[in-house]
Amino acid sequence: MKRRAFLQATTAAALMPLAAPRLGGAAEARLLKFIPQADLAILDPIWTTAYVTRNHGFLVFDTLFGIDAQFRPQLQMLESAGTEADGKIWRLRLREGLKFHDGEPVLARDCVASIKRWGARDAFGSALLTASDDIAAADDRTIVFRLKRPFPLLPDALGKAASSMPAMMPERLAKTDPFTAITDMVGSGPYRFKTSERVPGSLVVYERFNDYKPRESGTPEWTAGPKITHFDRIEWHVVPDSATAAGALQSGEVDWWEQPTFDLLSLLKSDDTIVVEQIDPTGFPSMARFNQLWPPFDNPAIRQALLGAVSEADEMTAVAGNDTTLWRADLGYFPPASPMASDAGMEVLRAPRDYEKVKRDLAAAGYKGERVVAMIATDFPVLNAMGVVGADMLKRAGMNVDVQATDWGTVVQRRAKKDSPEKGGWSVFFTSFSGLDQFTPAGYIALRGNGEKAWFGWPMAPKLEALREQWFAAPDLAAQKKICEDIQRQAFIDVPFLPLGLYYQPTAHRRDLTDLLKGLPLFWNVKKA
Repeated sequence: MKRRAFLQATTAAALMPLAAPRLGGAAEARLLKFIPQADLAILDPIWTTAYVTRNHGFLVFDTLFGIDAQFRPQLQMLESAGTEADGKIWRLRLREGLKFHDGEPVLARDCVASIKRWGARDAFGSALLTASDDIAAADDRTIVFRLKRPFPLLPDALGKAASSMPAMMPERLAKTDPFTAITDMVGSGPYRFKTSERVPGSLVVYERFNDYKPRESGTPEWTAGPKITHFDRIEWHVVPDSATAAGALQSGEVDWWEQPTFDLLSLLKSDDTIVVEQIDPTGFPSMARFNQLWPPFDNPAIRQALLGAVSEADEMTAVAGNDTTLWRADLGYFPPASPMASDAGMEVLRAPRDYEKVKRDLAAAGYKGERVVAMIATDFPVLNAMGVVGADMLKRAGMNVDVQATDWGTVVQRRAKKDSPEKGGWSVFFTSFSGLDQFTPAGYIALRGNGEKAWFGWPMAPKLEALREQWFAAPDLAAQKKICEDIQRQAFIDVPFLPLGLYYQPTAHRRDLTDLLKGLPLFWNVKKA
């Protein structure tokens, strides 16, 4: 049976969990049904870098700045922002009338506590806190940064759209240990989280926050400009099976599928009621991330040896198929769209692949057959394909691979464990980031080398850290680019992860859903025609 016929035959039965009484025209226009990339396992956008949580975060929380289509910071929650004392003092003034979902006003002290909590987890935020002598509320609407040295990237940091987003939350929540995930979803964003309607693994619901106050000026682009909402209710329906998701979109049971699988794109494109488009122009750089706390990947020589086994073309073909407009196999440690990308050190990935040589290099490095626990997401098709090919690569290199396949939510939770693989820990997992996350060293968490405080995998790479500090102090773009060449060369020595290529992920939606913003799945501005 052809796939199209199979989908049509199975749609009626498969959509039972999604089905609901049809609403009238006006009510239907005020409801948006969305299929997210994975289940929303973690609610706290500070605690995890998972994009499903970041996307949820922009519904519930707001940020002091947003970014526009040229990646420039723009005022968002703020009325004004300016510097004094040769750039060593920043004064940020909140707009009037901002409220949290519990009815309390948004105050400067809430923002101060939120910035400190975010900065304890985020790479860019950490750099900002390190440069700060003090962050305080001068009054109810004024936040004051007193800096050790000028930090002109402050608006970029507080407006980042990448993970982890700098979410502003009530002081009582922001005082929670940053390494403890919050579950009380009280923000000041355009939508309220409906805790009572959440069904883990199935349904997430948001309701329009009627007291949200959008900006009165600016252009809606990415996370900048007025956040005008057109839906009273947004439902996220978790549908792990791609055939079911495609059928739901074709039948109109849902309006928007965040990440359609590549093998179904031609089917969706042939349907006149559906639009397939790309909203993230930076692409998705992909990686195999090592746990450097335990053997065998605590040994840098073993990590270096595996660079000779990487075939980015094999990985990306498995992810996105043979259409090379959907992927690139020339990825180093910065995405091609970034001005920091270069060819520095790339010869190690461009040399012919020779698995026998890799086996010899691993033996010379001291690999003794230690078990490698490879976590692979089963409900995330892109990451599943990446992981299957990646695990096979490790096996072909002669490693003792124990594949542990589970849903992405479990991977997100388990990767935070620092226990040894023998005690429920892990050795390697496979993931991708938006290119925006890897544009510069500022917020590039996977390229940090700050040990126990680093992102999952916890690499200790003092030379990478020193180069990052030099980048912040660079006087101009040319100097920044030169330092990033050195960073890439050093990354091929320290190998915090294996680059696996970059793919461009399309999204798919009903044709009557219009005015989607670029950058990431955003739920303002978009409307039904």
